[in-house]
Amino acid sequence: MRRLIVFALCIGAFAVALLAFRSVIANRTDPQAARAALQRSQAYLAASNASAARSQAFQAVKADPQLGEAHLALARAALALDDGVAAEASLRRALDTGVNASRTHALMAHAVLLQGDPRRALTEANKALAGNDPADRLYALRVRTRAYTAGGNLAAAQQSALTATRLAPQSADAWAELGRFRFNAGDIAGAIAASAKAVDLDRGNTDALVLRGELVRTQYGLVAALPWFEAALKRDPYRHSTLIQYAATLGDAGRTTDMLAATRRAMEVRPRSLQAMYLQAVLAARAQNFDLASDLLERAGTGVSQLPGGLLLGGSIDIAERRYERAIEKLRGLVSLQPMNITARRLLATALLQSDASKNGIDVLRPVVARGDADAYALTLAGRGYERIGDRVTAARFLDRAAYPAQRGSTWFSADDALPQLSAAVSKAAPDAPDATIPLLRGLIDRGERDAALVRARDIARRNSGAPAAHLLVGDTLMLLGRPGDAVAPYKDAASIRFDGPTMLRLVEALDRSDQRQQASTTLALFLSQNPTDLTALRLSASWQAAAGDFDAAIDSLEAVRLRIGNRDAALLAQLALAYAGAGEPARAVQYAEAAYVIAPNNPAVAGATGWTLAQSGDSDGGIELLKKAVGMAPRHPVLRWQLAQAYAQASRTGDARAEALTALNLPGFTDRGAAEALLAKLK
Repeated sequence: MRRLIVFALCIGAFAVALLAFRSVIANRTDPQAARAALQRSQAYLAASNASAARSQAFQAVKADPQLGEAHLALARAALALDDGVAAEASLRRALDTGVNASRTHALMAHAVLLQGDPRRALTEANKALAGNDPADRLYALRVRTRAYTAGGNLAAAQQSALTATRLAPQSADAWAELGRFRFNAGDIAGAIAASAKAVDLDRGNTDALVLRGELVRTQYGLVAALPWFEAALKRDPYRHSTLIQYAATLGDAGRTTDMLAATRRAMEVRPRSLQAMYLQAVLAARAQNFDLASDLLERAGTGVSQLPGGLLLGGSIDIAERRYERAIEKLRGLVSLQPMNITARRLLATALLQSDASKNGIDVLRPVVARGDADAYALTLAGRGYERIGDRVTAARFLDRAAYPAQRGSTWFSADDALPQLSAAVSKAAPDAPDATIPLLRGLIDRGERDAALVRARDIARRNSGAPAAHLLVGDTLMLLGRPGDAVAPYKDAASIRFDGPTMLRLVEALDRSDQRQQASTTLALFLSQNPTDLTALRLSASWQAAAGDFDAAIDSLEAVRLRIGNRDAALLAQLALAYAGAGEPARAVQYAEAAYVIAPNNPAVAGATGWTLAQSGDSDGGIELLKKAVGMAPRHPVLRWQLAQAYAQASRTGDARAEALTALNLPGFTDRGAAEALLAKLK
């Protein structure tokens, strides 16, 4: 036993000695290895690979904790990755090792700015500007640009950005900073020019590539932007902010599998990435997995869930899960932030009606249903709301509008105030503030001062030539004046800067109403090539494809929409029925038409589509009865009259066919005149 105890003690002593030796070896500094890792970190940072630069800087600090340059390198890499807390900690360690404080002011300014303290950032930046190092001064000017922007002093921010480009005209970082400032300030055209200059100067600059991707996404579309984000990720595959931008763009472009992979890569870099959780919540909601979507949004925290996108997503999830009070709370906040957000108003009204707050729901919908192009869903909601409060006359008016198969032209949100109040609102806000200026222009036009309204709109566009909203203002004014041909040019100017959905729809409408249908079709096709999942564009494209006789393409477009929104949209199902009928698939057409009719039997478009598909499938009597019902509900709709005429002709009811064809020819908006005249000649 004594021998065993002695042997065990010897083994224990040996283990302690071994551990002590390993501890000494682990803590031993290696200046040569630290210098080598530092050089690699600096090379990676120069190559715009901040993730690899940070990894090598960690190795340098680990090899020699007293090497101040290593801590500075770690701080620079952390700043490039937008980690202000880690950067400040590294800077303080660098100071503890004896690094001169004058070398840290510009970096510290950036670090504290990332932590949300623009005032302190300006103080540190000014210290750097007082020094003699040109690189530090350039860095400080870039930080001042961001700090002044955060504080709302756009004039000072612009001056700092321009000074940086004059100080270093060949610096891609300086031009990228100017481009970012202009982008945030709404000068999209100026931002495009600055970002292009930055990329020309350094095609490997990650910040410039990401900015270029964001601007290409705005200017041209989603698909065109993807190569720019991919180029940035080739430089730095694990840069979190780039991965988030890339994932969001992939998702909007319909590439959900790739989007999920990008968010997972982002979470490898930051396991608690709030942006990645939000994007995954969006994916889950689109897949109807609301429990997972709600859990992910909750894990993302209030910093994300209280942003407009988070409020809209959260409200949608709550409505789907019948948590109406929670939905109302979120959506009210969103409508107060974005009063012209029609989607938010529709969702809020839905939640209010489900909570027996019909009057409040009607109030929320009032600015939406006042528009001539109000959608059937909003009109139906308003009608149901009036039914619940006992106003059946008003309810019937809105339900009739919802059932009518065509919409009137669009108008703006407008105020009922007199011109003096509207002018005061503009003066109080800003001379170019759209929210106040649009109602003022509408008031001027309503009072007959059309020239004054147009002059005002053009003056705003002249002073803000880089802002697409200013050009849209001119186009909207011209459309309101009934001059769609003249509106094309300002809409094109806006589209050349920002080609988004609202701009596309305005331009397409102006081209179509000025008899430039081919250009309108080309514009729509170009938009869809870049935004293949845009539901509004897909439905508009399907209508034009069907009108041109390309029913197979129309079916593809409409089925893509149905896949996204489900089978409860009667108008969509009716469109599909007509497309399948045109493509020579009557059985499938009847299936869709009957499904639409079950949902909305009193909608004349649905009744007409059902009647037409029945007639095309051989049931002439049933088809004629439903077409007569549709014409009775919408007697001045030329397409329904023309469909009824053709159904009568197929049933050999010559007199009735001639009467309906003549009526269709005499109705405004009828476009199939050649076929109608040929039918009349055949029926003589």
